[in-house]
Amino acid sequence: MIKKLKKFFESKDRKTVLKNFFSLSILQGLNLLLPFITFRHLIKVLGMDNFGLIQFSLVFVTYFQILTDYGFNMNATKEVSLHRDNPKALHRIFSEVFYTKLLLMCISVIIMSLIVFNVPLFKKDALVHFISFAGYVVGMGIFPMWFFQGLQKMKYITYINIICKTLFTVAILVFVDRPDETWLASLFTACGFLTAGVISLFFVYRQFQVKMHKPSYSAIKTQIIIGRYLFFSELKISLFTNTNTFIMGLFLGKTAVGYFMAAEKICRALGHLATPLSNAMFPYMSLKMTESFEAGYAEVNKVVKVGVLVFVLMLVPLYILAPWIIHVCYDLEATSPAVLLFRILLILPVTTFIDSMYGKQVLITLNKDNLYFKVILFAALLNVSLNVSSLMSGYGTTGTAVSIFITQLFIDAGMFYYAHKTIKGLRRQNLSAV
Repeated sequence: MIKKLKKFFESKDRKTVLKNFFSLSILQGLNLLLPFITFRHLIKVLGMDNFGLIQFSLVFVTYFQILTDYGFNMNATKEVSLHRDNPKALHRIFSEVFYTKLLLMCISVIIMSLIVFNVPLFKKDALVHFISFAGYVVGMGIFPMWFFQGLQKMKYITYINIICKTLFTVAILVFVDRPDETWLASLFTACGFLTAGVISLFFVYRQFQVKMHKPSYSAIKTQIIIGRYLFFSELKISLFTNTNTFIMGLFLGKTAVGYFMAAEKICRALGHLATPLSNAMFPYMSLKMTESFEAGYAEVNKVVKVGVLVFVLMLVPLYILAPWIIHVCYDLEATSPAVLLFRILLILPVTTFIDSMYGKQVLITLNKDNLYFKVILFAALLNVSLNVSSLMSGYGTTGTAVSIFITQLFIDAGMFYYAHKTIKGLRRQNLSAV
């Protein structure tokens, strides 16, 4: 087994993937650890209702983050990867993507302001919502993670995030100690994102000598047209992740959101354990699929088999230890609604991993964005229908969790079906050409 692993990572490209995987793993570990530290503290200090407000606000502004991102974390990453040895092309790509995101950010500010100042539910917590927007939308919007991923230089963003997020997590633990300081907790979180974004831009300028220039209107329009499928796919994904919590907040209130997010956060965190691998593989697979789709697809299948086995072996004991895990993470009792929600949502780590492998590594790299979008669209419609029906029928947060469970299985089946169908089609084309 060890000899096989050594042989697999002999090539220079695979060694680069491995290095990026470790860098992203450290970053992902930080992203998993710090929220749990702050969640436990905030639930204790602010109470579940105010904690739920912070989570509801983040869910609300996530729609604008998706609009601002516009699928660039996949589309622009692929473009940078394909032109990483062409400085002129990199300057053009960076400028076009950055200015397009600024435009989308301005549109987001206008839309959000209209909602917050005209809808009473949002107006009463306007300060928290705008602080969340500044951190999550602006901070993440200016952070060029797609650029670092495309160049496969992930160690830089790891250093930046470790410093910024650790600093402001400590600030939350030290300075937030009263129920009326919900806005302050949001502010420190926002500062972490904003500081990381500003430093990363400085780093791009100094380390990679990227020359920014104002792109033409047609260039921005082209970026918007190119990224439309991925944007709508990300938006549809939000309809069965983000929207679940948003609708729940409207139906059941912020306390229910607090319990649900407490459980989902752990399950999503476990699912994100594979994100470093997926992100590190993406630039590599973008090149691999152009060289040989057969070899690329074979590698994806190998990774899926090993990954699913690892997740299953990990999740079984977690299911059994659910009450203890919820207590340790949040100091909640075994009778807390979060325990049952956690057990239902434990499907997420396996299903999101499979979805990423066949959706991102196969369909996206082979430019089958339309098929990726098709799966997400039908999954979104399915999920919203199930979620609203369950909430209206009185099943509460449990109904929402079951809706997510069913939807994720549907997504995996769809991504695998279209990935396998696409490879078979390409294989037939090659045979007919011969």
